[in-house]
Amino acid sequence: MEISKNIAVGKFKDIFSGPHRKFAWFVVVLTSLLLFSWIVGPGHTFFHWAKAAIEVRRQEKLIRTYQQENAELDRRINMMKNNKDTLEKFAREQYNFAAPGEDVYIIE
Repeated sequence: MEISKNIAVGKFKDIFSGPHRKFAWFVVVLTSLLLFSWIVGPGHTFFHWAKAAIEVRRQEKLIRTYQQENAELDRRINMMKNNKDTLEKFAREQYNFAAPGEDVYIIE
């Protein structure tokens, strides 16, 4: 195991000190610049993707919240359609309706 590590390190050193060292350094510098520009540069960078992912998660959470609210409203609508007492209670509480002959007192 130790021998194979030494061979790999030796070959790696040969690349940067051998006859093709200028090309190897050119590749390293160019790759570094490209990675740097991909992370912090203008346009569609890593940071923009991260912000977009956060925004998508926020919007999906908002969608789930609205779906739950819609389900609750649908449940209340069905309850009011099918139960006269619930509809009457809603009308009295929300719109201050009263049966003929009743007095309505509003306390705020």
